[in-house]
Amino acid sequence: MKIVVLDGYTENPGDLSWEALGRLGELTVYDRTPQEQVLERIGDAEIVLVNKVQMTKEIIEQAASVKYIGVLATGYNVVDVDTAKAKGITVTNIPTYGTDGVAQYAIALLLELCHRIGDHSNTVHAGDWTNNADWCYWNSPQMELAGKTIGIIGYGRIGQKVGTIAQALGMNVLANDRGKTQKTLTEAKMVELDQLFKESDVISLHCPLFPETEGLINQENIAKMKDGVYIINDSRGQLINEADLRDALNSGKVGGAAVDVVSTEPIKKDNPLLQAKNIIITPHMAWASREARARLMAIAVENVEKFQQGTPVNVVN
Repeated sequence: MKIVVLDGYTENPGDLSWEALGRLGELTVYDRTPQEQVLERIGDAEIVLVNKVQMTKEIIEQAASVKYIGVLATGYNVVDVDTAKAKGITVTNIPTYGTDGVAQYAIALLLELCHRIGDHSNTVHAGDWTNNADWCYWNSPQMELAGKTIGIIGYGRIGQKVGTIAQALGMNVLANDRGKTQKTLTEAKMVELDQLFKESDVISLHCPLFPETEGLINQENIAKMKDGVYIINDSRGQLINEADLRDALNSGKVGGAAVDVVSTEPIKKDNPLLQAKNIIITPHMAWASREARARLMAIAVENVEKFQQGTPVNVVN
């Protein structure tokens, strides 16, 4: 079978190997593929792997040889799964590779909001400590998390891991998840969204992007939150109405935000969050530890292998 990876660079910028995938077929790997070259590069391949390249209805309908599309990520909205299903094309994703790393990153974003460690280190290197009249200083409020309440929206694998770490820091954990109840989760108090908004000092987003969660962090819901609340998002950028969050940050209603994802990536110059105060923005890197990417690679290979054996796993359509 011919296998083509259309945008493999972010998964493997050179510190991993495609060798195991290459043993399953005639493999071609492209670091990046412009959208207009997708069909040309698919050619007569039967197996296509993508990360962020769009497998649209038009492409799927014209790619006559394709039997399998593997998404090198958990989210699979880059693929028109309905068209793929209608054509008998199997679509798979990789659901569990980044649990520990993404949860760790969410807490890292929170700790950076609490202490602004990077900013303070920069001031030391710039000479501010050397020239300071006192033996110490801080340029931003310092916040202790013990005794504070974190509200976690989306209490799947990543959300639960965030809750476990937050509890280790002495935080109280509230959670909201459409599919879970208090009976199945004892480490967090399951509450309705309005209660979570009202009682949380920190809100961390870990839910999927669905029509009902798009723009969940908006003017109306921000008004229900505590003054000075912190908001964390390393899930999906579209969960936040970015103009509303900008306004809330600039007014001080939201005390700080830290996001690893935005609505359109790479971030556009006119993204409202770039005009917000007290926000940390990182370039969608929560998933990118070498350990997580190695797991992703291993699962991607297993997905292809199981498909070839006629017993596909992690099928999303």
